[in-house]
Amino acid sequence: MHINTLELHNFRNYEQESFVFDPSVNLICGENGQGKTNLLEAVAACSTMQLFRTAQKKEGLRFGTDSSRILAEFNAQNRDFQLELRLFRTKSMEIFKNGVRQKRQSDAAGVLKTVLFCPDDLLLIRQGASARRRFLDTALCQLRPNYARFLEEYSRTHEHKTRILRDAEQKPALLDLWEDFSLRMAKLGAQIIRYRAYYIKKLLAAAALVQSDIAPHEALTGAYKTVSTVTDPFAPAAQIEQELISHVFSHKTAEIAGKSCLSGPHKDDLLLDLNGRSAAAFGSQGQVRTCTLSLKLAERELFFDEDGEYPVLLLDDVLSELDRRRQDFVLNRIGDGQVLITCCEDEAAEKLHAGGIFPIQNGKKY
Repeated sequence: MHINTLELHNFRNYEQESFVFDPSVNLICGENGQGKTNLLEAVAACSTMQLFRTAQKKEGLRFGTDSSRILAEFNAQNRDFQLELRLFRTKSMEIFKNGVRQKRQSDAAGVLKTVLFCPDDLLLIRQGASARRRFLDTALCQLRPNYARFLEEYSRTHEHKTRILRDAEQKPALLDLWEDFSLRMAKLGAQIIRYRAYYIKKLLAAAALVQSDIAPHEALTGAYKTVSTVTDPFAPAAQIEQELISHVFSHKTAEIAGKSCLSGPHKDDLLLDLNGRSAAAFGSQGQVRTCTLSLKLAERELFFDEDGEYPVLLLDDVLSELDRRRQDFVLNRIGDGQVLITCCEDEAAEKLHAGGIFPIQNGKKY
C-alpha cells in the first residue's frame, strides 16, 4: 500500500501544491511552522476522514477561503484508487472515491490505511481515557468498516441524548425520549464493545512482543475496561446489550440529575501495566515512551496481518523526541512499506536513506 500523488488546494497553509511520493521512505523537512505536519494531516485525513489536530474540519481551510480540496491517488491491494475530500466552511465535508460521491464517511474510511505517530502520542499512556479510545477507534475504523458505521451512529445518538438531558429541565417532555435513545445506545454499544475487545486482545499480544524486544526486562500487559455490568466483552452482542440496558436503567435518576450520559462504551479505557504495575502511575518517562512505541508498532503489524501489506506510516517529528536507542529501534522496524517522516534536522536525510526528500517552506516545496 502506498500513496502515489497528493494534491492540496487551500488546505491549511497550502494554496496549491502537489507531491509525488516514493513508495519507500519520504522525508519532509523544514523549519517549524512551514507546513510539514499539515501535509501529514492531509494524508491521514484520506484514511480516517478526520483531521487529527481538530474535530472541526473547517479549521483545515486556508485562511480567508471558503473551501478546500485534498486529492490522493494510491495503490492498495494491487488496485489503484483516487480519493478526494472537499472541505467547506458552511457545510459538511464531501467525499469522492474514484469519482463517485460517498453517502457516508464510513464508506471511504480505511480504503487507504495509515498509522500516525506524533509527539502527542508519547503522552498516550498518561493522558485521559478519551485519548486511548481515540487511538483504538482510529485503527478499528480503518480495519472494520462496520465498526466505523456503528461508532458514527453511536456518537450521533449519544450527542442527541446528551442534549435531551441538558434541556430536560426547561422542557421536561423531552425525557419521554430517554428510553428510546438509551435502548439504541445499548444496541450499538454492544457491537462497539465486541469489536474493541477482540482488537485489544490482538493488540496487547503484539505490543508485548515488541516491548520485549525494546526492553526485555519489562513485561507489558493490559486490560480492556468497559461498563461494569458487562461480564464478558466477547459474549454475543445480544447478551452485552441486555447488560448495558440493565446498567443504564439503574442509572436513570443519576443521568437526569447529572445531565449527562453516565453509561456506555464512550467511557471505555485501555489499562496498561508494566511488570504488573500501572504504567501511567508508576512508569518513568522512558518507560511510558517505550510502551507507546510498542502500541504504535504493534498497530502497524496488525494492519499487515489483516491485509498482507503495511499501512502508510506517518512519523510527525517524533524521532527528535526519542533517545538514540529508541530512534534506532523505530528505524529498524520500518524497513517495509511506505513511510512519511517530518523533521527539522538536515542530517536526517542521510541517516534515513530517504527515497524522496521534500523541503517545505511556507506551504510550498522548494
